[in-house]
Amino acid sequence: EMATVPLGFNIDAPRWDQSTFVGRLKHFFNITDPRTVLVPEAELDRAKALVESCRAGSVPPGSTQEQLLYAKKLYDSAFHPDSGEKMNLIGRMSFQVPGGMALTGCMLQFYRTVPAVVFWQWVNQSFNAIVNYTNRNAASPISLRQIGVAYVTATGTALATAVGLNLYTKRAPPLLARWVPFAAVAAANCVNIPMMRQQELINGITVTDGDNNELGHSRRAAVKGIAQVVVSRITMAAPGMIILPIIMERLEKFPFMQRIRVLHGPLQVLFCGGFLLFMVPAACALFPQRCSLALADLEPELRDSIVARHGDKVPFVYFNKGL
Repeated sequence: EMATVPLGFNIDAPRWDQSTFVGRLKHFFNITDPRTVLVPEAELDRAKALVESCRAGSVPPGSTQEQLLYAKKLYDSAFHPDSGEKMNLIGRMSFQVPGGMALTGCMLQFYRTVPAVVFWQWVNQSFNAIVNYTNRNAASPISLRQIGVAYVTATGTALATAVGLNLYTKRAPPLLARWVPFAAVAAANCVNIPMMRQQELINGITVTDGDNNELGHSRRAAVKGIAQVVVSRITMAAPGMIILPIIMERLEKFPFMQRIRVLHGPLQVLFCGGFLLFMVPAACALFPQRCSLALADLEPELRDSIVARHGDKVPFVYFNKGL
């Protein structure tokens, strides 16, 4: 037996205003909450069933609005917004804090020798490839061969940047050497994300009107969405990888820090976690998830077909930019 959904309650309506940065920040704090990584699979499946029954207009008797909102939080943290499929654990945005803090801490700690740089940049790019593939716009399928090429080129870019700069900074001030991992991560993001999502750039992504009616596929929309994701990812890494080296450079001059060298790595990992707890939602919130593009900026043939069908009723088109 099922009860009807409370009047006026729409489980898919955002709880916070998504047209403002603060509203998006609250939304992403909610769905990138690292605690959701620990939720058992069975509970995630129950949350999905509850969200789907709520969308259909019926919920189990006695379901409170709080329970429905918590189910939606779990659903958003673990299931893809386009396909509704459960995402792999490593690729979820809620795994960015635990995964990112371990990798960033290790990259910042082990930057002095070329083998260490190569190993940690390779591990980090493997992690990034999984995240980018998991959070792509799922309406654009990508072949295993394209995934392989994207992975190899991004890893190659990161390694070339890191090793090149590592050798170049041998005679530079020590702080510059500590910033090499960030330069490598930023360069790799500029390659990894567009390569992993190349199908969107080749075939375009689905664009809709304000009421979610499909209008066609646009490559220019894909370029805008992917560019915003690249900026978000670099912003996510920047504070930890730029400010933390300055903090560690200062701290390591103290005698007590020289006595506890074995703890420098774990300390960097903890500090990275502190930065990422705030930066993951802040970077995701930089741009609206439902991205818009003015009709005038679309490809001429798509623009003409929209005008032919809808006249001037569609000034903007909308699409999911991915994360």
